[in-house]
Order: sequence, then structure tokens, then C-alpha cells
Amino acid sequence: MSTLPLTAAPVGALSHIKVIDLTRILAGPYCTQLLSDYGAQVIKIEQPNSGDGSRQWGPPWIGDQSSYFLSVNRNKQSLTLNLKSAEGRTILKQLLAEADVLIENFLPGTLASMGLDYETLRHDFPKLLFCSITGYGQTGPYRDRAGYDLAIQAEGGMMSITGGAGEMPMRTGVAICDLMTGMHASTAILAALNYRSVSGKGQYIDIALLDSQVSWLINVAHGYFATGNPPARYGNAHPSLVPYQAFASADGYFVLAVGSDEQFRKMCVIMQRDDLMHDPRYAHNKDRVANRVELIEQMQQIFLNRCTDDWLHDFERAHVPSSRINDIPAVFTDPHVLARNMVQSVDHVTLGPINVVGPVAKMSATQPTVRTAPPTLGQHSADILQQLGYSHEQVSQLRATGII
Repeated sequence: MSTLPLTAAPVGALSHIKVIDLTRILAGPYCTQLLSDYGAQVIKIEQPNSGDGSRQWGPPWIGDQSSYFLSVNRNKQSLTLNLKSAEGRTILKQLLAEADVLIENFLPGTLASMGLDYETLRHDFPKLLFCSITGYGQTGPYRDRAGYDLAIQAEGGMMSITGGAGEMPMRTGVAICDLMTGMHASTAILAALNYRSVSGKGQYIDIALLDSQVSWLINVAHGYFATGNPPARYGNAHPSLVPYQAFASADGYFVLAVGSDEQFRKMCVIMQRDDLMHDPRYAHNKDRVANRVELIEQMQQIFLNRCTDDWLHDFERAHVPSSRINDIPAVFTDPHVLARNMVQSVDHVTLGPINVVGPVAKMSATQPTVRTAPPTLGQHSADILQQLGYSHEQVSQLRATGII
């Protein structure tokens, strides 16, 4: 259904797919960026003059561009369009005639008030996949609430299990609800595209931040189902494995991720504490969990006697899972991270070369690619409209009247 991108690009797994992106901030843009990395043509529709709200989220900035916006909008084209105007809605429908997917994250009912909801559009575009991303979904008593990552982490239970024992509940260091919701939306869209390839039918996809956050409680949820007891906060420790946490050394910190009794015995040999492996309080993981406080106190005192590099060297040779705790600069200079192409450079139209985080998947035939930098506001408006048949004069008139 889609046309080729304006800029020639390597063939990707989704290079035949056109996505109309009505999303802003993080969850939706992250979803569409994932699709764009796989080759989809993504046209980002933005409000004239202001654009995606994350364009104003800073510091930090790169030049006059928000680094927040730059993080989730590569490989896209920006078209400014006033959807409150009849002309703007007409242009959107012209785009939908060639599109495969529409993704939006307005409050429930907003697009219906403009005649752009799925039930209206499906009659003219029966093969269209329409994905709505909201805080709480299209049904239920909270459907009309706006969704914010922090609020969802709080309501969905994540903060209750994050942070140290006896300390204030904590949010994660990134907006994990938004990001995971974007991932769930992208996988649902891929599933729907596969179904359409068989049935020829489009469908509606309802994705909620709260549903997403609840879904990845995973083992914590099932621990509650099994016992009826509310899970506690363990800080860097693990509720079911010991030792599985961070420790201080003589010059810093590192983590141990001991997942078996055999690994525990190897660790004890390195620590020169064979008595710990033979102590019935610690010989098996279930016993270590029951006696974690006493064991961890003894281990911590031992680890303070040597530097992090020395401990990690010995643990690695013995195949005891362990790692240093990198700060962000260390992550992006790590030789393995660089070897995996997780830092890439792309030329921005006003900023010149900028670094971006590379795609995760490594695919032999249709490798995800970083092809173009995040667009400036309305950067592709004229090109997209001219592809639809608008003349230069008509584009100028649309701009003068605030339609684009």
C-alpha cells in the first residue's frame, strides 16, 4: 500500500510499510522509531509552530534541539498539520489512502470528535491498522485519565518493589512504562500486519501504559499469586536468589549474580571461605535466602579487602557471574557496546553529525538501520504534500493559513 521513502534507503523488513504517526512525547514515538529502524516509512504529524511537546523538553540540548526529542524520532519525516481544520483532515485522509498503519496517543474520544476515529475511518480504509496508545486504555473506570510514566509506575506497582528496604519507593532511572508500552505496541502492530497479510483485514489495537506495566511484573506477580503476600523492596538484591546484588569493594562497587549452588561454591573458593559453602545455613539457595542478612554481612566485609578489578578477574576465570557497575560514559565507550554498533552517528540537517543509540536486533537479511536524523519541525512538509499532488503555490497557501 505504501510508497517509497523520499530518501533512498537500504531495504528493511518493513520497507513496504507506511506509518502515519500522530504520537508525541515517548511511548508512541518510541514505537514508531522501532518500526522505522526496520525500514518502515514513518510520517510524523506535528502541530504547526509547536510540534511534538518533547521538542521543548530540556535541558539537555544539542544546539537548539532537545536531546529528548532526538532520542526517539530518527528515520522519520515531519509534516506539520492542523487536524482541527477541515483542510488538515483532508490531507491526513489522503495520506491514509496510501498508509498501512496509523498510531495515535490522544486521550480517548479526541479523534472521534474530529471524525478521525477507527470506527469512522475503517469504512474508507478497511485494511488500515489503527493503534491507540493511552495511559489506561479505551475501557475501564480510568479511561479518561491522562497517562504519565511516573503515575503509572506508582499505580502499577513498580515503585512499590523498587528502592531499598525501608526506604522511599523509587521510580526507575528511565521512563520504563513508556518504553515498554512502545515495545508492546510495535509487536502488536507486527502481529496485526501478519494477520492482514493472510486475511486482508485491518484492525484496531488498544494499548495502555498501565496494562503494559502490570504485564511485566512477571515473577513478582506470580510470587504474590502463590503466597498472597505483598512483595517487599530489596534494593539491589533479589527476592529469590542469594547472593544476587551489589557489593562495595576497596575502591568501588560490583555486582554478583549467583544463580546456582555450584556458582556459590566457586565464589566461596575465590573468597577463601570454604566454611561458608559447608555451612548448612548457606549450602543451598533456599537456605541462603532464609539467612541472607548474616551471609551478606560476612561477604561484604571480605569484599572490602580487595579492589573491584581483582575480584572481577577471579570471578570471570571461575565463571561466577559478576560485573562492574558502569556509569553512562563507561557504557558508551565500552568496547563490546561499540563492537555491537550500539553507538552510531547520523547527519542532522542543522546540527551536523550526532550520536544515537543503535538498533538492538542484528538481522542477516534485513538489518535495522539508522538512515536519517530526527527531523526538524515540518522539515518534510513540502516534499510530502508535493508527492500528494499539491503545487508549490498550494503548499505556500496552506502554510500561510496555518494548515501546515
